[in-house]
Amino acid sequence: MLRYLATAGVLALAACKPPASDEYSARVQLAQERDFASAPLPSPDSEGAVWAASPTVANRILYGKPGERPLMGLTCDAGRIVFARYAPADPQAKGILALIGNGHVERLFVDATPRGEAWLWQGSLPASDQRLEVLTGRGRVEATIPGAGTLVLNASALPAQFVSRCAAATRPAPSPPADRG
Repeated sequence: MLRYLATAGVLALAACKPPASDEYSARVQLAQERDFASAPLPSPDSEGAVWAASPTVANRILYGKPGERPLMGLTCDAGRIVFARYAPADPQAKGILALIGNGHVERLFVDATPRGEAWLWQGSLPASDQRLEVLTGRGRVEATIPGAGTLVLNASALPAQFVSRCAAATRPAPSPPADRG
């Protein structure tokens, strides 16, 4: 008899409260405003764009149409290749730069980095990192950051030479042979 009374009591209590999921949204105040990413940018036109040495910064090459704002840049900094995609980014955003070309497919992490009053996409790898081989072939490369469009990097030998020079600058000099005399 005691067991029947206990069971009846539990059932009575359960009937008093609705399940946690019933009308949950009505009991929680939803935020009126949400942060969203900026609208996606169109892919830039890279017809006629070339790689060239930066006229103002040593150890940097820039990609773009002559006389216009650069679209991408590579900098050699203490044995690292810093790659920058000159496209607006949302502050503190994180993303992936997908590179496809020269028989490679690579995904490199990039962060929104402040440059003056703008935020641009930037990442870095050691110059000896094999993932940079995507840039060192003689074919074109597609560089895509979601929201920043796809940038076609026209074929050029300059990125390969640049990456090789940066990697070589960090290798220790060979030691002279020991004197066996």
